[in-house]
Amino acid sequence: MYSVTVRDHMMIAHSLKGEVFGPAQRLHGATYVVDVEFKRSHLEPTGIVVDIGRAADALHRALADLTYRNLDEMPELAGSNTTTEVLARVVFDRLVVAIRRGDLGPGAARIEGIRVVLHESHVASASFEGPVSGS
Repeated sequence: MYSVTVRDHMMIAHSLKGEVFGPAQRLHGATYVVDVEFKRSHLEPTGIVVDIGRAADALHRALADLTYRNLDEMPELAGSNTTTEVLARVVFDRLVVAIRRGDLGPGAARIEGIRVVLHESHVASASFEGPVSGS
């Protein structure tokens, strides 16, 4: 399996619901480093998985309206506990839409899977991985 990974970051504010989160139940900020790996079995005739520039742009756009926002106030996330795992899925879903819309170029339609990793710190991260088709 071939893969290409691009990286960006986002800074958010949110509060988490549930005793398990202790002080994180209060409004707090988080900065995530976001890695997205695009995977496929076969390369394009040009020898690439996906255009890295287009992939980086698509990731930046996927994060744009999350960055510098209080996620507790976003209607799209209402009722969600915006854990790192949940946010990884949100980014994944947005990138699948971008691929289907053609934002990553025509060859990106053959990307088989995506893995999104949100790094909370240098010692902790969470991810979501899935197929592009049927997601």
